[in-house]
Amino acid sequence: MISKEILKLRKELHQNPELSGNEINTAKRIKEFILTHNPTKIIENVGGNGLLAIFEFSKKGPTITIRCELDALPIVESNTFSHKSLIEGVSHKCGHDGHMAIVAGLALWIKNQKFKTGKIVLLFQPAEETGKGAFNVLNDERFKNLKSDYIFALHNIPGEPLHSVITMKKEFSAEVQSLAIYLTGKEAHASEPENAINPALGISTIVTELSKLNVLEPHKDSFSILTPIHINMGEKSYGISPSNGELHYTLRTWNEAIMNTVKRNIEDVTNKICKTHNLNYTIDWFEYFPSSKNTTDCNTLVNNAAITNKLTVIERPFPFKFGEDFGWFSKSHNTAMFGLGAGINTPALHHNNYDFPEELIETGIKMFTSIITSVLDE
Repeated sequence: MISKEILKLRKELHQNPELSGNEINTAKRIKEFILTHNPTKIIENVGGNGLLAIFEFSKKGPTITIRCELDALPIVESNTFSHKSLIEGVSHKCGHDGHMAIVAGLALWIKNQKFKTGKIVLLFQPAEETGKGAFNVLNDERFKNLKSDYIFALHNIPGEPLHSVITMKKEFSAEVQSLAIYLTGKEAHASEPENAINPALGISTIVTELSKLNVLEPHKDSFSILTPIHINMGEKSYGISPSNGELHYTLRTWNEAIMNTVKRNIEDVTNKICKTHNLNYTIDWFEYFPSSKNTTDCNTLVNNAAITNKLTVIERPFPFKFGEDFGWFSKSHNTAMFGLGAGINTPALHHNNYDFPEELIETGIKMFTSIITSVLDE
């Protein structure tokens, strides 16, 4: 049975969303909630607006960290229920409000536990949606000093059966890299195109050639998706042959090695085409999400927790295609991320009518309490 206290918190979080890097009041709301449940210590402003709620037991032992996300998205909510977003143009459309409620809800359970050893850390991480939050938390000395032995997280997954647990043997989510290609030629009067270096042909050739780098079969290790996001050239001024253009893409692969190979191929293709068309160029790489890896022992703990709670386990043969900055933790820690089925007919993540299914709060809490118990009872 989900406590009314946690349900109230979830609705308040949904009503008061904040964008990546601006989660000041969200962190404050979480802090006030956690303080009523006897944490050993709370550390604020970790990696930005992040919050660490620490529960220590009498003897030294494993440190287990449970992570969730603070930030919302710049999406206008179309729902009309009573707890709809009160912030114009901002809403929780990825379920981070529900994830926070699950992790905050653990405090109600932890305060009644009699573990003899170890430490539990509840991490409320900022700026997941921009790929910056986990990186900044990892580089915060106060987080480093905790020396986490295990870090776990979950994500709700619409389209999968409600309460199912989705696991992967290796990566949970894809490597994701955003990029922009900026082209510069020479401007001239539109009546004298022979005196211009117009980027139009260069742009069209780059788009065509980059499409050949796609490997769309997800079961292949060489899988890669290069998706055009935005193209711009010149102005709506019909007397000018423009000199500038730009192309924006996202690139997704299953691992870092393939990511680096495709990035080199993008550089080679762009360089060759720009030489042919006498264009100068620069490539800007940004918003990088490393793949989230599941270590064998952490994956075992997740699977055992699902079995303990009599939940259906769905093992995916390949990762999810979305990015998750939890991957930064995977680079240096023992980690696992798992999915919780949010219901077959639940609207997709980032859709304007999505809402986190509150039935999942109890399921998420049960999964984490089982994992924590397995670690601290060793």
